[in-house]
Amino acid sequence: MKEKLYTIPVNDAFDKAGECPLCNMIQELEEKAVDFTLGPSYMEDDVRGETSQYGFCDKHIEVLYKNQNRLGLSLILKSHMDKIIDDIEKLSAGGAKQTVSSLFRRQNDTYPVVDYIDKLNSSCYICSKIERTFERYVATIFYLYQHDEEFRLKFESCQGFCSRHYGILYKEAHKHLSGSRLNDFIIKLNSLYLNNMKRVRDDLEWFINKFDYRYANEPWKNSRDALPRAIVKANSINLN
Repeated sequence: MKEKLYTIPVNDAFDKAGECPLCNMIQELEEKAVDFTLGPSYMEDDVRGETSQYGFCDKHIEVLYKNQNRLGLSLILKSHMDKIIDDIEKLSAGGAKQTVSSLFRRQNDTYPVVDYIDKLNSSCYICSKIERTFERYVATIFYLYQHDEEFRLKFESCQGFCSRHYGILYKEAHKHLSGSRLNDFIIKLNSLYLNNMKRVRDDLEWFINKFDYRYANEPWKNSRDALPRAIVKANSINLN
């Protein structure tokens, strides 16, 4: 396998309790990416170049702000804003002049400034950093599933996956596996996803019932944390 194998973090994610091992991976990658972004690395030219180019999504700029390294974030954002100003000045140098009269402009005609802003609004340095490593984590899952019996047992005993990561595993399985191994994986994946989705759905239903006076004296069973677990399953968000 040409790509670097990340067997330790993948195994750690499946060892950790939770409703989706891949959400565990994302959470760890996000924490490391935030620490890296606001650590000494932000003074390095190559890192500053990437943060200036990509910027940050709404979620991650808020996470960075709450990190309390206000000086580091200010330096990063100033470089980012410097680049935006420079790029927009170059792209808008021609003013509002168009090669085609606005009366005859087609609806799907594009503008360099708008294209630039659209691209900027859909990019994030931290998201990009997470996604690059996460792709290798996913590839490692399939490598371990094929070559490591202990991992296969660990995979089969996990508490399922959120909808987003179930879909990713289903899709990627066809790239990494074939024949009976692929069929075996898909059967197990479907079973893990559906059985555990139903488990959490049932816990959530009981949580709802506990607000009915008729169930006031009934035990909570496993429903006390059903709502945050359901949010993991449905939206891939860990509120813990």
